[in-house]
Amino acid sequence: MSIEVSYQKAQVLEALRYHFIKQPEIKTLMIVVNVYAILTGILLFLKKIRPELFLLGSVLWIVLLLLFWYLMPNIFYKKTALFTYNWDFSFDNQKASLQSMQGEAAWNWEEVSHYFESPHFFHIYFGPKTFFLIPNDNMTLEIKQTIRAILKNK
Repeated sequence: MSIEVSYQKAQVLEALRYHFIKQPEIKTLMIVVNVYAILTGILLFLKKIRPELFLLGSVLWIVLLLLFWYLMPNIFYKKTALFTYNWDFSFDNQKASLQSMQGEAAWNWEEVSHYFESPHFFHIYFGPKTFFLIPNDNMTLEIKQTIRAILKNK
């Protein structure tokens, strides 16, 4: 099967946010900051600490939000030129490939370590940090189900 793949900036940024938030170290950091904010909020309410400690937790939370929700996806998008190209995505039960005027890439489905779906993309991972986004907007329901079945079996 073959489909045409093109990227829209807003959708790619959303997908990159999903990618960054799903990283284990970022999840852990966000949990720690949230637990700190809750504990300092309770202790502040009970008048056991000064407001500066609660303010520190709030500032950390805002910095993390800005960093992982806005800054990192935008930096990644600007550094990666492949999102500006149109690709032809072809696949069968053994392998998948992407082709454009700028180049091509191919992989066997066995090379995929894991995957997940966000609202507009299949996030296909080849390692902990190596991944590729395949838009599912141009796909029919049949193609989406075929890709899901292939990925689940591999």
